[in-house]
Amino acid sequence: MSSSQYPQENEHPETESVMLTDEDGRLLECFVEQRFALNGASYLLLRPVDAPIAIVAWDEAIDPEEAILLEDDRDLDRVFPDARAVLAEQNLMLKRTAFTPTVEGELPEVQESQILTLELEEEAGTAIDPEEYQFLASFYFNKDEYGVYTPLAPLLFFAKETSFGKLEVLSPEEFREVQPVLEEWMFEDLD
Repeated sequence: MSSSQYPQENEHPETESVMLTDEDGRLLECFVEQRFALNGASYLLLRPVDAPIAIVAWDEAIDPEEAILLEDDRDLDRVFPDARAVLAEQNLMLKRTAFTPTVEGELPEVQESQILTLELEEEAGTAIDPEEYQFLASFYFNKDEYGVYTPLAPLLFFAKETSFGKLEVLSPEEFREVQPVLEEWMFEDLD
């Protein structure tokens, strides 16, 4: 039984799903968690159907304790085949999807001893809340060690429906503009 925040598609057949597309034409299937209208626009709160993953590197030469989250597409593309192979050994299928790589399959139970906590920084250099990740697998590429993890907290996307019915993920600037209203609406909906 998976303890992931990312249930398999057949666990929620009544839940609507949509596709997000990135600038490279990659797709990401998402469940629609919420739909709402604001200032005449239609917004959606989305959660990926499959579990998002993060690939982390450790550079023994620099600092063996410091994890480096791979975010650059070239870095991800370079190690992706090896990550796919080690996950396949666990019957997990790694996908190169829009906005985040994802993994399809039954995730292992969370073990406290295998949780990685990363303290990430925003572009302005300010620290944000630490994020916890569940370990899935590790591998070596060019003598460097890598780990594949999935976040314990659900990854959510806010999208806006265009006049042509296409979905666009909100930019950070757009999100900041509507965030106070969205938070108020979401908290009212929970009551």
